[in-house]
Amino acid sequence: MQHTARSPEFILLGFLYKGEGHGYDLHQHLVSEFGYVWHISQSQAYAILKRLVKLGNVSSKKQEQKKLPSRQVLRITDTGRRRFEEWLETPTKSSVRSIRLEFITRLYFAQRLAPEKISPMFAAQTAAINSTLNRLESAQANLPTEQTFNRLSLQLRIRQLQTALDWLNECQEALA
Repeated sequence: MQHTARSPEFILLGFLYKGEGHGYDLHQHLVSEFGYVWHISQSQAYAILKRLVKLGNVSSKKQEQKKLPSRQVLRITDTGRRRFEEWLETPTKSSVRSIRLEFITRLYFAQRLAPEKISPMFAAQTAAINSTLNRLESAQANLPTEQTFNRLSLQLRIRQLQTALDWLNECQEALA
């Protein structure tokens, strides 16, 4: 079962991309770096890690500890590494939710792992949003006048995406 690009599993893969880790530490890192973006409980993080092991994206090895229960040392596999790199290269869909969750997560890892990808990411995301805006504005222009609620919905989506464009510009300036 593959999960969407909006899954927090890519955060865990990204943390493991930089080096091995333990479930508890990975969850704590997720909360500290993405607490306002993703809301993931510790049990959810463990379930995601277990699924990543089952998919072959992560390997797990038991580490014995003196006077403490053994811990699982987690490492990203070559398969997981390729999957993460592919995800990092894939543009985010033009919905505000996807941008809030997925784009900001990609941007975080691009800044840490591949800063040269940041500018192309902004260009691709801006182009994707502009394309969606053009499509929505065209749909709105062709709506019959009596379709008030469809018009209102399109207006909201258009305004959200226009705000997302403004936010992208602010992000780009902040990271320059």
